Amino acid sequence: MDPKRLVLGGRSMGGRMCSMAVAEGLPAAGVVLIAYPLHPPGRPENLRTEHLGSLRVPSVWLCGDRDPFGTPDELALAQALVEGPVTSRTLDGRHDLKGCDAVVAAELWDWLGLRRRPSPR
Repeated sequence: MDPKRLVLGGRSMGGRMCSMAVAEGLPAAGVVLIAYPLHPPGRPENLRTEHLGSLRVPSVWLCGDRDPFGTPDELALAQALVEGPVTSRTLDGRHDLKGCDAVVAAELWDWLGLRRRPSPR
């Protein structure tokens, strides 16, 4: 498969590592950032944004509204640094996004432009 057709991403540090790799030139069609760790809890001055200006592919950010690693307002400022198109959704939850699996999956299916799989019967 052509790596330029792959969407890379992950949750928390996994998403951050994927975004850094793509910003440094790893071919990808997009980046998925679930619960992006914008800064350590209680240390908003230690932003992890240095690479975001080099991120030129579409990205989707799914983060909790009470995440100690970044508030929705802080994340919006970080997302403004991204050169590529940004889709952002704030979910009800903290960093673990406990109970949000179905919402995360639905958001990703929509963002990827895929038809949802039928639910198991």
